[in-house]
Amino acid sequence: MMIIIGLIMLSFVLPVHAQTAKAPETETLRAGRNYIATPVYSEAADKAVLELFKGLRVSDVVDGMDAVGLVDTGTMDAEIHPLWRDPANFTHRFAGIAVTARYVPTQQPTAGILPTEAYDAWAGEWYEKRSQESFAELVRKGTALVIDEAPLADVGSIGSYNILDWVSRGAVGVVTNGTARDSDEIVTEKVPLYLRRVGRGIRPGRNELESVNRPVVCGGVLVVPGDVVVADGDGVVVVPRAKAEAVAAYARKIMDGDKAGRRDLYKRLGLKPDPSVKK
Repeated sequence: MMIIIGLIMLSFVLPVHAQTAKAPETETLRAGRNYIATPVYSEAADKAVLELFKGLRVSDVVDGMDAVGLVDTGTMDAEIHPLWRDPANFTHRFAGIAVTARYVPTQQPTAGILPTEAYDAWAGEWYEKRSQESFAELVRKGTALVIDEAPLADVGSIGSYNILDWVSRGAVGVVTNGTARDSDEIVTEKVPLYLRRVGRGIRPGRNELESVNRPVVCGGVLVVPGDVVVADGDGVVVVPRAKAEAVAAYARKIMDGDKAGRRDLYKRLGLKPDPSVKK
């Protein structure tokens, strides 16, 4: 009888010990945790991968994704479109390595009505402390900057000045699931930009920078820093880094076959060769 009573008591005691053991883990989770790691690659490794994607079209890459079992994976929402297109030389196209940033809607109040100097100080502090561009330090040759933006904010986190700054650091293109402003100037500057729509407002009072170089969702797909981002008139596709070599190899085969076939058709039709059929 004493043995039975002891077992019953033990059955009540064990869950308490289990809960006690889990307490530190629970408190760690309460402080926040990221579960998808950010991989880090060398600039040389990025360069080698981008060489595999040189000249590939989004359609070719999507075929490559299908071939490795990633059907309907990585293809951004068709609403993410090029701000401008160059049908003669295709300078709106790019392939780059993802660096990411995530902006979220703010819960902070706006400035209200202030004297000009006070308003400028408030806006400057917001740019410096709440909605900064620390991710710019990560931009290097071959970077595709991917910005997960506050979805409903009428805000131009991307503008004619900072997009040129990113290019000066090595960015080959920018993608956002939100907005950009100064669109006329960006078209004139010929910086490849893919966006959902045009925005007008500034960041102060509208959004805050939540994270840098963490996995984000853009155009409905996961973008992990280090992934390959390919963009052209058909839209944007994101290739997981682990599958990049296999995807590029199949995509190259598709593109080479397409070009060869169209070169024959050009000859038959008496068309002058253009960049789309050149080897």
